[in-house]
Amino acid sequence: MMLELFSIPAVILILGAFVLPLLPKSVRSSAFITFGVIALAMVWTMPEGNLIQVPFASYELDLLAVDGLSRIFGIIFALITVIGGIYAFHIKDIGQQSSALAYAGGALGVTFAGDFFTLFIFWEIMAATSSYLIWARETEESAKAGMRYLLVHIFGGGLLFTGILLHLSSGGSLYIDSIEPAYTAANIFMLLGVALNTAVPPLHAWLADAYPKATITGAVFMCALTTKSAVYVMIRLFPGWEILIWVGVIMAIYGTIYALLANDIREILAYSIISQIGYMVTVIGIGTELALNGATAHAFNHIIYKSLLFMAAGSVIYATGTSKLSELGGLARKMPLVLGLYMVGALSISGMPFLNGFISKTMISGALGDAHLEWPILLLLLATVGTFLHTGLKLPYFTWFKESKQELQLSDIPMNMKVAMGIGAFFCILFGVAPNLLYSQLPFPTDFQPFSVYNFVEMTQVLVLAFAGFWFLKNHLNVSSTISLDTDWFYRRPAAIVNTVFVQFPNNLFGIAETVSLNLANRLSALLKNPMKIILPSFVMGGREIKSDGFTATMGAALSFILFGFIVAALFVLL
Repeated sequence: MMLELFSIPAVILILGAFVLPLLPKSVRSSAFITFGVIALAMVWTMPEGNLIQVPFASYELDLLAVDGLSRIFGIIFALITVIGGIYAFHIKDIGQQSSALAYAGGALGVTFAGDFFTLFIFWEIMAATSSYLIWARETEESAKAGMRYLLVHIFGGGLLFTGILLHLSSGGSLYIDSIEPAYTAANIFMLLGVALNTAVPPLHAWLADAYPKATITGAVFMCALTTKSAVYVMIRLFPGWEILIWVGVIMAIYGTIYALLANDIREILAYSIISQIGYMVTVIGIGTELALNGATAHAFNHIIYKSLLFMAAGSVIYATGTSKLSELGGLARKMPLVLGLYMVGALSISGMPFLNGFISKTMISGALGDAHLEWPILLLLLATVGTFLHTGLKLPYFTWFKESKQELQLSDIPMNMKVAMGIGAFFCILFGVAPNLLYSQLPFPTDFQPFSVYNFVEMTQVLVLAFAGFWFLKNHLNVSSTISLDTDWFYRRPAAIVNTVFVQFPNNLFGIAETVSLNLANRLSALLKNPMKIILPSFVMGGREIKSDGFTATMGAALSFILFGFIVAALFVLL
């Protein structure tokens, strides 16, 4: 049985997280990548079926369930682990390395879990390990953001687990399968738990709060794993839930608006994640084979181009020491390679033809068209315009082209970071010009043709008109170091009040009580050495006033003994 566990990709990565600290520093980064490659090979070659089942209490856990849907998500999770390992090759912090590897293992565990208990265990592993990637930045902001992130995800895990227990108690199966659209308590709790990790508004603010404060390399893993593993679970559990159509549309528009307002480059990309996941959630709500293929393909492509964007943003932060658009500018001549690689990702996310984002976005549009959902089509098209404006135009303009207000001193970017970005850009182009490589791995057979005249004209028209509008208005645009309030205000402010009332006030009260107690104890200790100070402070002997505090220690001890004996005798008589 133990040997069977080593055939689970998630176990290999989590085991690797424990092995890394035992290895010499010089080989840890190489070992990280090696574990990722092994996991990728295992995912690629595993046969389909329920491969490993173990008894647990009165249940049987399905630890490794493989089908077309789980395999494609497993492939991209393992692939991004390898690419992220290359990007972080120069990092020597064993905490970050082990946490990232265990985090990726958790994502693979969720993907191949065949039962709810197994899914929940790996779900919580992801929450715990990813939190360290925020704390590892070692700033006051990251410490607070990491704690908020962990608490929010513990709450989300609690919602999910409550739903699972209610599901089982009502006679539901332990094994994971699609859930009929019925708004029972069990289904609502599970949907809310998954929706939180998917960053569905208003349960989304943790993402834009935490990702910009994570380490440069940690953010690359975070942008790829948490939300997309939740998308996988949503595809698995809630296909055809029509409420998700409009939830997804709201996500797409909401994320776009906040990305346009943001000043931090990783905050822009974080809100962009919310927007792009909105496309996936929308078609999950349709639930047809084409729609679910579209959601899967877009999740796959999103991981590639979003990790590329975060890697490029991280390179800018590494080189300049700042992430604020208001403090950047004029980097085009200094960082042309990073600019070029960034623009591949930016044009991909915007739906440029012959890049991978175009391949999946046209599939989503096709699914919406088949379902005759005109308004969602128009609103998602509007979100696409916004995506190009904030990620494809605003961010690169203020980072690379607009002149900086101050001279920036740049640090050299490690070669491994450039190589990782190059690999990401390669896959963006590869799946854009050869979509069948991706389509062949989708969970349902498809003959969808993205390269139609209509799709070309639509996407090209959107991008050209958006660029024209931005170009004419660019001289009137500006950024400032302001903060846009989001729904996290509702738990930040109460949290501050709760901290003041239930943490700081009791601490202060206990501090006062401790000080008073110590003073009383010190005074009592001093008095017990010579209780005559209280009973008879002074007396006259031989015509001379004698003060009791003038007694020697020996005399005081003798008097104390006599007084103690008198008290004991008196108590004996009285009782």
